[in-house]
Parts: sequence; C-alpha cells; structure tokens
Amino acid sequence: MVKHFSQKLMWMLLVGLLLIVGGMPIFAQAAELIYDEAGLLSSGEAQELEAIAEQYGAEQDVDFLFLTTNSTEGQAIESYMGDFFDNRADSMGQEDAVLLTIDIGGRELYLAGFGTAEQTLDSERVELVLDRIMPEIQAEDYGGAFEDAVVTSSEYMEYRPGVNPESIFLKTWFHLAIAILLAGVIVGSMLYNAGGKVTTTPGTYVDRDHTRVRSQNDRFRNKTVTRRKVPKNKDGGGFGGGGGMTGGGRSFSGGGRSF
Repeated sequence: MVKHFSQKLMWMLLVGLLLIVGGMPIFAQAAELIYDEAGLLSSGEAQELEAIAEQYGAEQDVDFLFLTTNSTEGQAIESYMGDFFDNRADSMGQEDAVLLTIDIGGRELYLAGFGTAEQTLDSERVELVLDRIMPEIQAEDYGGAFEDAVVTSSEYMEYRPGVNPESIFLKTWFHLAIAILLAGVIVGSMLYNAGGKVTTTPGTYVDRDHTRVRSQNDRFRNKTVTRRKVPKNKDGGGFGGGGGMTGGGRSFSGGGRSF
C-alpha cells in the first residue's frame, strides 16, 4: 500500500515537472525587438535598449523594433525593411510597430511606422526623429541613436496626429516670453498714463510769423550696397520620404537618410 502510494506520488511529481518545463518557453518567451545582424551593439547596449523599447512600447502600445544588416542583397532598403516586417508580423501577429533599419554596407537607414504608428508617427514626424538621431549615427554611436529614436518617437506620439510637435507655439519658453512681453506692455502703459499728459511740443516755442527758410541744400553723403546670397539646393541625404507599401500590402509612414 505504501509502495503503491509512493509510486503514484512520484508519477504525479514527474508529470508536474514535465508540465512546468514544457510550459516555460510559452510563458518566458518574449517577442524579439532587436535584430542586430550587423553587430552594431554591445551586449550591454542591447539589453539597455531592449528595456527602454519595452517600457515605451508598453506606453504607446506598439513594438519598437531595430534591424541592422551588412547588406540588403541588392534590395532597396525600403523593400528589405518591408519584407522583414511582413515576415515578423505574419509570425507574431503584431501590426503596430516602429521599425528603424540600418544597412551598414550601403550606409543607409530607414525609419517606418506601421499600424497605429503610421498616424501617430507620420512621415513628417519621422523626419524630425531622423534630424535628432543623425548626428549620433554619423558619429557611429548607434546605441545612443537607437535610444533617442525610441524616446523621441514616443514623445511625438503623445501629440494629436497632424500637430507638429516641434512647433514654436508648443514650446514652454515661447509661452513664457509671451507672458513677459504682455506684462511689460501692461506695466509700461500704466507708467506712461501715471506720468500725466505732455501738452508742449517743439512747435510751442516757434514764432511762425517771424520764421522763414533762408536756404535749402541737399548733399549726397554715402551709398550703401546690400548683397544677398542666393541659396543653393543642397542634398541633405534624404530619400524615400512619405512612406509606402510593403510587398505584403502593409502601408507605413517613413523616411530614410544616407550617412
């Protein structure tokens, strides 16, 4: 009786252990966010970036993804990025994402917004994010650039679609300057009115009946020439702006740069 009970208990423990071990990948496996095929990030940078991407991704309900490669194998970077996202979205079932792709071989990068991010991070905002991270990309500080891409994109996504998040009218310092200017006008007006009204003018002391112009003389003193430089069109390294459509039929906002 005791032997039979011991065998039954052992089998129950074995089955429970198998269930726990078998279930671990299901509960512990998280969707991969960083696909650093070109090896641009150290292990520490990758861990830090993944934590930041998870934090801000949860706030915006999107995936912040990073893809690096040494070669797009002859594809345009937009097509390479689109094929990658189609495959990932089909397998993961996640359509809402911000994807930054770097082709280190071709010295190009592309930032795209999919799903809800196509609106909250539209093509104009994409260009603003690229403006922010390009100095770090050119300095080969890829970890810093990726982190700034997450933080800046998330910040812009807080604004209502269609609003320029870098508009001067949204800046705190602009509101402060307007408040100071208005306060100055009000105080100045009060001081002016408090001093009484001036009733005398230069004409008050002129005897117009006994004053006449004796002579008039015009002299040319100097000549000033103002030169204006005509701006030339410069290639800022941008390409493929405005977004597009992946091979799998997914539309996206986006913009790219060379570096």
